[in-house]
Amino acid sequence: MKAMVLTAPGELVLDEVARPARGGRDVLVRVTHSGICGTDYKIFNGSIPVRYPRIMGHEMAGEIVDAGDAPFAAGDKVIVDPELYCGACFHCRIGQTHLCPNGLLLGRDANGGFAEYLAAPATHVFALPGAIDPRAAPIIQVLTTCLHAQRQVEIFPGEYVVVLGLGVTGQLHAQLAKARGATVIGVTRSADKRALAETLGADLTIAGDGDAVRKVREATGGRGPDVVIETTGVVQQLAAAVAMVRSGGRILMFGIITAKEGALPFYDLYYKELSLINARVAKSEDYPGAIGLVERGLVRLDPLISDVMPLAELKTAIGLLGSDSSGPRMKIVLEHGLN
Repeated sequence: MKAMVLTAPGELVLDEVARPARGGRDVLVRVTHSGICGTDYKIFNGSIPVRYPRIMGHEMAGEIVDAGDAPFAAGDKVIVDPELYCGACFHCRIGQTHLCPNGLLLGRDANGGFAEYLAAPATHVFALPGAIDPRAAPIIQVLTTCLHAQRQVEIFPGEYVVVLGLGVTGQLHAQLAKARGATVIGVTRSADKRALAETLGADLTIAGDGDAVRKVREATGGRGPDVVIETTGVVQQLAAAVAMVRSGGRILMFGIITAKEGALPFYDLYYKELSLINARVAKSEDYPGAIGLVERGLVRLDPLISDVMPLAELKTAIGLLGSDSSGPRMKIVLEHGLN
């Protein structure tokens, strides 16, 4: 089969490689569409080390080619959960499969979906309804991480929820919170992303400037929101979340903060008796719920696609991720069919 192979940091080539063999508990999937995210960008530039050669890609959807004994038929449309786990360790035994120390991520620790075919455990493959656009299907993997995160936080109908950052995950979080009955306020510097959030159901959007905390508190009757979801992974934005959330409120730390130091209003954490909740990736059980939300129209994915490119242009597509994220670009989807 043909695949996009990373041979060294920054070195991607279209190559002919062996089609993956289907193991006894696997299914063979022909990948039709895949998505690119920041993890792929970091693997590509060497920030996340991998063993070479490596086929990247962990947001992928396609159709069944060989189901083996699994309850699928050839041609079934599916999405693949790329987070593999051992099933035997302490975390797996207590249901925390996403924290498995022996786990693997397809596209990072093993070959992934930037190829014609992928073999994956049948337990990690989920059927997609025909109503879901195949181009948008890879975004469901992203949605599962947002759904998993919000399952760690109690959000009640009528509560105020602020989403800091309105990139792809911020837009998904806003839609999820709206589906749970919250009044949703989105905050970002980008006027384009604010406009998109409003079309997707946000009740109010606010420019992410130095006056955002005051405006959020005013919009919530002076007390501050009940929940703030921080999606940017920037320490200063986490500090803003602490400043704006109401006393006794909750902060969902969704953005991945890699900084090793930064200023936070630590006294406010104590004085306001805040709950900080962190979330990491997703579990397989999050997929049916995410698929159902999209099927019922409670979460819309198509408006989040800003670019559709052929898989052969993967290197160019990854380069676009390094452009100004405050602009209108959202999710880049790759169409497969390498010839």
